[in-house]
Amino acid sequence: MVSAVFHSPLDAANEARAEADKPKVATAASSTATPKPARPARDPIDWRGLFLKVLPPLTGVAALVGIWALLTMKSTTFPTPAATLKEALVLFSDPFYSNGPNDQGLGWNILFSLQRVAVGFGLAAVIGIPLGFMIGRFEFLSRMVSPLISLLRPVSPLAWLPIGLLVFKAANPAAIWTIFICSIWPMIINTAVGVQRVPADYLNVARVLNLSEWKVITKILFPAVLPYMLTGVRLSVGTAWLVIVAAEMLTGGVGIGFWVWDEWNNLNVTHILIAIFVIGIVGLLLEWALVSIAKRFTYDEV
Repeated sequence: MVSAVFHSPLDAANEARAEADKPKVATAASSTATPKPARPARDPIDWRGLFLKVLPPLTGVAALVGIWALLTMKSTTFPTPAATLKEALVLFSDPFYSNGPNDQGLGWNILFSLQRVAVGFGLAAVIGIPLGFMIGRFEFLSRMVSPLISLLRPVSPLAWLPIGLLVFKAANPAAIWTIFICSIWPMIINTAVGVQRVPADYLNVARVLNLSEWKVITKILFPAVLPYMLTGVRLSVGTAWLVIVAAEMLTGGVGIGFWVWDEWNNLNVTHILIAIFVIGIVGLLLEWALVSIAKRFTYDEV
């Protein structure tokens, strides 16, 4: 009976230790039950890199405008930057007006020129890229075609225009023909060089595996040649945009080249300067677009 009433000292010590541990357990349970979400670390803004990217181009443009303003300060024939900007705002306020076949807005002229470039450049890509693959793949064909390419590639673009007028009897297809024949060479040459630089081990493995020619082209050559091919495409589109202005000056119709020549006949130098800037900006945008595409298919070794 006595043992049922009185507890031993060990039991009392254990109960005290349990009571002391209860707040700790409760605190740990509550801390694990509601954890605070960690905030994601934000990358710091590289102000120095941004500064180096933005400042040099702005400085170059400001220097150009400043030199232009100084040289035309007392001129009565050459327009100043302020007069050119004022006239540009008027032109771009309604770029798509149409008052007849020979009086179109600047926007229509740009679109018509881009349409000719797209058709001529597209035909050059459809023919030039496969031809470059064949020239790079087969040595006999390369030896046969290389002298012809070396002979025809340095010919001035405008020298091909009379051939187009003679064959097609119309100005628009003649301009497209000129773009085609001048933009095809970079694609042929760069694609052929890319095929020739494919490591021979890749082709030896293809022979061991007895792959068909189509498999060799699609699985081995095309991925390896793609950066070279896109470089040729980028060079070709620059050549095409360069050629179309000169071709349209001679063929007439609607287009940015014809617009420049028509404004010269009207002695409107301000519009000619605006056209020069527009041609440069459009060419720059085309270049940037193709460079961004080429970067996606360029793989640097780590």
